[in-house]
Amino acid sequence: MDRAGEEAEEMEVPVPLSEGEQLIVQDTWAKVYLNSEEVGVAILLRLFGNEPSSKRFFSQFRDMEDPLELERSTQLKKHAQRVMSAINTLVENIQDDAKMASVLKMVGKAHAIRHKVEPVYFKILCGAILEVLGEAYPEVVTAEAAAAWTKLLATVCWKLSAVYDELGWTPGPGYQDGQQQQQQQQHHDTSSSS
Repeated sequence: MDRAGEEAEEMEVPVPLSEGEQLIVQDTWAKVYLNSEEVGVAILLRLFGNEPSSKRFFSQFRDMEDPLELERSTQLKKHAQRVMSAINTLVENIQDDAKMASVLKMVGKAHAIRHKVEPVYFKILCGAILEVLGEAYPEVVTAEAAAAWTKLLATVCWKLSAVYDELGWTPGPGYQDGQQQQQQQQHHDTSSSS
């Protein structure tokens, strides 16, 4: 079964970050955020590379096949900046649970109601974030920093999942279409690599 088609399993309540871990996240982010446009674009490109079905949620650039065209897309850059700004707000307010919950509620509602994005895509996006940060900033994202980021992003996914639950979210009709498209793509990829 593909990652995007998996049913959301019950997620355990994540372990809160210690003060030291919060500082590590803020320190690493300060260095990463200096290149927010470049990093944001890399994160979205990684998301699309790791999970091609995720592009279907982006009407502005979902039909772009040329990776260079996609990377240069103004619409992609704008969305990448929104992603980076949201992460920045979370990191700046990492010690303020109420502010973090408020931001995540806004993001979760928009993605559930307006964009019809399945919550599993947040887990996939978080994986892409960890990969890009680790590869682009290996001197900053040490094992200790990666562990802190993993805890933060697990918390983000858990809180977003709670927003979806609160909304009574159920997959819309496009969900099945997306699963079928992903399965067809995987079958094609498997067939052509054999």
